[in-house]
Amino acid sequence: MKKIFLFCSGLLIVMSGCNKKLKEEPNSILVPAFFQTSQGLQAGLDAAYAGMRNFWGAQELFTATVIGTDEFQRGVDGNSDINLYSYTSTHSTTTTLWKAAYVFINTCNGVIDYADKTDLPAATKNTIVAEAKFLRANYYFILVQFWGDVTLNLHFQSEATTAAKRDPMGDVYDAIIQDLKDAIAVLPASPKSNGVLSGKATAVAAKHVLAKVYLTRAGSAVKKADDYQNAYNTAVDIINNKATLGLNLLPDFSKVFAEGNEDNEEVLWTVQHTANLAYNGPNNSGISSSNGISTYSADNVLNHMWVGQYEKRPGMIRSTAYGRPYIRCIPTRWLTDTAFKERVNDTRYSKTFQTVWYANNPDPKGYPVWTSPLPAGAPADAVVGQPKFKLGDTAIYMPGVDKTKAQIAASRYLLIPPGNYDNTLSATMMKYFDTKRADLNSPSVRPVIAFRLAETYLVAAESAYMLGLPDAVKYINAVRERAAYPTGNATAMDVTASDLSLDFILDERTRELCGENVRWWDLVRTGKLLQRVRMHNKEAAANIIEKHVLRPIPQAQIDATTTGDPYNNSLYFPLWN
Repeated sequence: MKKIFLFCSGLLIVMSGCNKKLKEEPNSILVPAFFQTSQGLQAGLDAAYAGMRNFWGAQELFTATVIGTDEFQRGVDGNSDINLYSYTSTHSTTTTLWKAAYVFINTCNGVIDYADKTDLPAATKNTIVAEAKFLRANYYFILVQFWGDVTLNLHFQSEATTAAKRDPMGDVYDAIIQDLKDAIAVLPASPKSNGVLSGKATAVAAKHVLAKVYLTRAGSAVKKADDYQNAYNTAVDIINNKATLGLNLLPDFSKVFAEGNEDNEEVLWTVQHTANLAYNGPNNSGISSSNGISTYSADNVLNHMWVGQYEKRPGMIRSTAYGRPYIRCIPTRWLTDTAFKERVNDTRYSKTFQTVWYANNPDPKGYPVWTSPLPAGAPADAVVGQPKFKLGDTAIYMPGVDKTKAQIAASRYLLIPPGNYDNTLSATMMKYFDTKRADLNSPSVRPVIAFRLAETYLVAAESAYMLGLPDAVKYINAVRERAAYPTGNATAMDVTASDLSLDFILDERTRELCGENVRWWDLVRTGKLLQRVRMHNKEAAANIIEKHVLRPIPQAQIDATTTGDPYNNSLYFPLWN
């Protein structure tokens, strides 16, 4: 379906360059008559699921949620404008996210509106509609977190329109919550329920999103008095029933993102990717366009995003195992030096970051040799003119602590302490590594873990803290104790109520969830974006201002709204002009 649904007619979001083409020559079979067949309804649902691949795994959502935060700043290869908060309403990242969300919301709307017209069994139709509502809620949740007031459209549009308005984000949140409640009432309980395929919507995944929605709305201008309580109740319900649902925190943090283990008992929902080239592309890239019609990259490129230029160091060449060095971002010094400072009992640093590279260059000319005189402290077997190390030996090591110039000079391998990190090579986030790709340049075909139980615990902890409940400690300690496995002291990882603050909870979310496409939203939700970016992201600090708690409405949307009121009723919209 991908080749078809990407040009779905009847979009709310219409780029001015393709209005005439869409009206005169519709390019989609996702029309009312098609949805009213059993084949068409299923195809529409498949398309709505596939649309999530344009977010979870694609470069745009990564760029908008990971870079320009307290965790990650720009690498040498791209994303300077996002990290520096110097982008405008024409930026391709935000334009792509906006347009893709509305394309697939409309597909969800078609499934929901026309399911009753098919001759499928009632139970089947109900499940299909529930899945579509789960997906629609997720698309709208992405939109409302980035843009606040957005157009709320809950019915299928089969014809293009040049008029649109922004609905209050309170109405959007209400619609999201209702969709999730409807889905929870119908969907199978858990990804471990009989017959549930990987990546399918379940009630527990919908509950997790619902808890996040309540928590996020609680930190917004449209908060309701019971939002924190509802977030707490919903998250705790999942935790209390985890055994029945076949869920649990894995004993070892390193196994959560282990290659091939994406269906483990901690995972609530994944977005599936495929090795079938007919459903991928354009390989490794973002949005491209021709004649005003845009195509999206549904590839999972997260395996590339953090990879530094290791191949430019002695003894190293590019390899599939170590990855293609896109280096879109590097960790901030706060992330590596402060957030992950405790490494005796907390094992997550070494399980999150690659800090060692082994020599893989078969050419002996690619190796450094000891020079005369030998540096003080050189190894006892060091010989002037002989290679410092050989194929298979350690070539690069990042100890994570400061080293003297003398220690660096005496090391047989390239020793890079934090003070020598740069935007070409730093500690490398490895949660998405994929060593089984077809070749060096290929994107990953691993499923992307969107929601997992550890975050449910952290949602419960944060909402409990905001309510003043003592349970906050219990839930945050559950995550911290797991982090001690296998060599740390779990008891030493426990914190008390006096240790807790909103900043501590954000720090804990960093240690557990860093790089998982949520950080920008976390900082906005808690009102900490400006403060923490200014404190911890030196490049971004000078430019970030109040307007950056929202993303700018894409200029293409503004230009395409030629009928009725202009599309500019956001609190911060005038600041983006």
